[in-house]
Amino acid sequence: MSEETDAPVFSTVDINNDNRDEEDLFASAVQEVSLDSEVNGTSESLEKVSITDMSSMPAVVGSPIMEEIATERANNIIITVTEPQKIGEGMSSYVAYHVLTKTNMPIFSRHEFTVLRRFSDFLGLHEKLTEKYLRSGRIIPPAPEKSIVGTTKLKMTSTPSTESANGTNSSASLQSQFVERRRAALERFLNRVAQHPVLCIDPDFREFLESDTELPKATSTSALSGAGMLRLFNKVGETVNKITYRMDESDPWFEERIARVEGLEAQLRRLCGACEALAGERRELAARSHDAARAAAALSAADPHPPLSRALSHLADLHEKIEHLRMEQSNTDFYVLTEHIKDYLGLIGAIKDVFHERVKVFQNWQHAQMQLTKRRENKAKAELANRPEKIEQASNEIIEWESKVERGQQEFDTISRVIKKELERWEETRVAELRATILRYLEEHMKHQAQSIRYWDAFLPEARAIK
Repeated sequence: MSEETDAPVFSTVDINNDNRDEEDLFASAVQEVSLDSEVNGTSESLEKVSITDMSSMPAVVGSPIMEEIATERANNIIITVTEPQKIGEGMSSYVAYHVLTKTNMPIFSRHEFTVLRRFSDFLGLHEKLTEKYLRSGRIIPPAPEKSIVGTTKLKMTSTPSTESANGTNSSASLQSQFVERRRAALERFLNRVAQHPVLCIDPDFREFLESDTELPKATSTSALSGAGMLRLFNKVGETVNKITYRMDESDPWFEERIARVEGLEAQLRRLCGACEALAGERRELAARSHDAARAAAALSAADPHPPLSRALSHLADLHEKIEHLRMEQSNTDFYVLTEHIKDYLGLIGAIKDVFHERVKVFQNWQHAQMQLTKRRENKAKAELANRPEKIEQASNEIIEWESKVERGQQEFDTISRVIKKELERWEETRVAELRATILRYLEEHMKHQAQSIRYWDAFLPEARAIK
């Protein structure tokens, strides 16, 4: 830090100075800290990146997987989800979002374009990508889960707004927070897909970003539809299969990675719960600052001593400013850190999904081996019984199952190789993303603490002047 920043906090305050500006005690202290431009959204630095800037970004190649990362850095897509708007009224209404894309990739017809998409369109895109790529071992970034309660409440309220919460617990404020969290989660989902070297060139993804026409409604994503209920039953079956079947892992690499991912998930869940509690405590502290401001204002009006009354009035103003500052601190805890931790919990869920797909491929391979063994036993029995027709049938079946066994082994080797590649890529990007998140979190709180010091610093002369 510079010499100026190392100076004592109150070194600039003359405690004996009686020439006070009674009109605005905090004139020198007001440098409002606002997260409006960054909370849950693309930072201003990203918004200022031009197409030429993106093409000149450096790429460091340190391993085979980094060649793909270098390619994706050279071919950039920056996606911003903005302006959520409620369309329609009642239970038939829905929220649509503007999706702005800036890219230098030649597969797109333009460098910049904007489309309007509803929430079910995002879920439909995720479903299509999962159907295409999950079985091959690709990690599909998670989309926000559909909330029946939150969606129903939103349908029955007025048009949502994305303004920052003011500390109240009103229904409108809660719905505004719900919309903002969903908007930011959708934006992160699209950008994660855009950063993937395979998913970013998928035809469905390109159509989602640049097609000016309305996409066909993805009815299968509805939680209460027949397809939604079928999907729920399938998930239950998948869960039962995960619990009841244990694969004898022969690859130490996978054994170590599976243990690492499970341990990381447990620790992230603990951290997520702690951060949510911290955000709640800061909101409660903001509410107590509001109470203190009201009490100080009432005492100021009742106190007959002018200097003390004036100081109490300024103290009430100070607590109002601290209240807003603490709400911004709470938003930083929740939007900058907690939501990103939830993102990584979702990504870990996606990683566990590809692990399970590998287990399913292994099950199919083992089933083919068992059937091949059974057919060979049948042929041996037929030869002992001297039944030519059975021998011919068994021989044909052996050829068929030998082909299935070979294909099953190839599929297992392929998905194992792809998963290793995907996890290596995830490890590389995870460190960079978490570093950026932590740095942003620290910088925001440093701004908040510095602003708080300036507020108290400006109030100190008024307190010293009470006689």
